[in-house]
Amino acid sequence: MTRRKITYPTAQYIQNRKRRKFRDIKLPSRILSVIFLALFFSPFIESSQSRTVEEAKFLSPLENSVVREINMARTGPKDYASLLEQWRNYFDKKILRLPGETPILTKEGVRAVVEAIRFLHSIQPLPPLIPSKGMSLGAKDHVKDQGSSGASQHKGRNGSQSSDRVNRYGTWEKSIGENISYGSNRARDIVMSLIIDDGVPSRGHRKNIFSPDFRVIGVAFGPHPAYRTLCVITFAGEYKEKSRK
Repeated sequence: MTRRKITYPTAQYIQNRKRRKFRDIKLPSRILSVIFLALFFSPFIESSQSRTVEEAKFLSPLENSVVREINMARTGPKDYASLLEQWRNYFDKKILRLPGETPILTKEGVRAVVEAIRFLHSIQPLPPLIPSKGMSLGAKDHVKDQGSSGASQHKGRNGSQSSDRVNRYGTWEKSIGENISYGSNRARDIVMSLIIDDGVPSRGHRKNIFSPDFRVIGVAFGPHPAYRTLCVITFAGEYKEKSRK
């Protein structure tokens, strides 16, 4: 059985809603269990919402599972930490040996899992994220673009960022962010790996998932020519869907 070693440079972007300026911070290459990219944006404060979210008819079963998995972690972080405990037993130093999967060479090994468990025990529950059709359509545009081009970054071939793509179908408000996962086709693996955030010092993908500033989510999943699959997850403080006649 061979090891799967994936290396890709990550980048962090910060967008201010009023000034619409971007700051690009280059980070060195990382060895990750799965490839992840993230956008991080300025926060806002808003009242909490209901903790129950129905499945969205416009999402596929796997996409709904990603939303459900993220909301499970947000609304019950301490309970979710117990799920991460299971991953500790699959590490052989820095090699992750999940049953039935190709061994994965990680950057930090079990240390990142332990740190993630500690983080989950330290935070309070958050409201669940509400699925948005327009944001999911914007994410789907990026999935189609990269599924065709084989690229692995936030910027589309036409120069678009996540904020541009979701604004094709509505208007985002207050704050916006994006995580992209490459290489996994199971919701729990996608979300757990983003929460662990192996090899990313800022833990930016985890911060997006547990940001109290985000209230709305869009998800799209599809094939990728280089990494088999990709899952684009967009977050926003608020989102106004464009009316459709």
